[in-house]
Order: sequence, then C-alpha cells, then structure tokens
Amino acid sequence: MGPRQAHWTRTESINFALVLFVRKGMKKEKKTLVLGATDKPTRYAFKAVQKLLAAGHEVVPVGHRAGAVAGIPIQTEAPTLPDIDTVTLYLNPQRQRAYYDYLIALRPQRIIFNPGTVNPELMTLAREAGIETEVACTLVMLATDQY
Repeated sequence: MGPRQAHWTRTESINFALVLFVRKGMKKEKKTLVLGATDKPTRYAFKAVQKLLAAGHEVVPVGHRAGAVAGIPIQTEAPTLPDIDTVTLYLNPQRQRAYYDYLIALRPQRIIFNPGTVNPELMTLAREAGIETEVACTLVMLATDQY
C-alpha cells in the first residue's frame, strides 16, 4: 500500500477497487492475427503473441514456418477466420504482398504496422476497404495500455 493509500477511508478504498474492476471489465478482448509469427523467442513477433495472450486477447499466429508460440500452433496457410479485430504485422513490405487480398478479405477493424513493416501500398488498400491503419509498436501499445 502506498503512503497516500494508507490514509484512504474505507469508502475511498472500495471506490478505487470498484473503478479498477470496472476498467478491467470494460476492456474489450481483441481477436488478433499476428502475421509473421515465429517460434524464435528472441523475435518481437514471438514476444507479441505472448504479451497479447497475457493481456487476455485471443491470438492466431500465422507465419512461414510451422512451430508454436505459447502452445499455439503457427499456421502456415492463410486461415479463414471470422471476427478478427486486429492484424499486427511482423513481415517486411515485400513479403506482405502475398497477403494483400487475404488481409483485406478478413475485414479486421485495424492493421498495426510495427517498426520495419510500414507499407504505403497496403495502407492505401486497407483504408480504401474501410480498415483503420496504425503505425505503432504492438508491444509498446500493450505496455502502455493503449492496445
């Protein structure tokens, strides 16, 4: 308990706990496709899958090589998936081209372009299809509660 909390009344403490509970309950879990997933623990795509799961999001890892992250198999085909909220990219722009039609057909709410993945061509296609695009880092967004 912090120094200020030691002086809280019982009502203030209960109200604070209630606010935290409501905030947590208000967070929407976002079904997320991680494109460029890998089973190599040193890669950011691997870390993103772990952090997304830890934050309570459903994760679908898709990559070039079979493997698993946190016990979830990495899919090497482009699976047909309903209700994808977010696609977070960990593929360079040249490798993204093979997925353009697939990503647009998924109709996610947004596509996050992590560092090294920014692709104006895909961003334009996504926006034209009504898909929000963000140039951001998924790991930072999760760490700062902005995901």
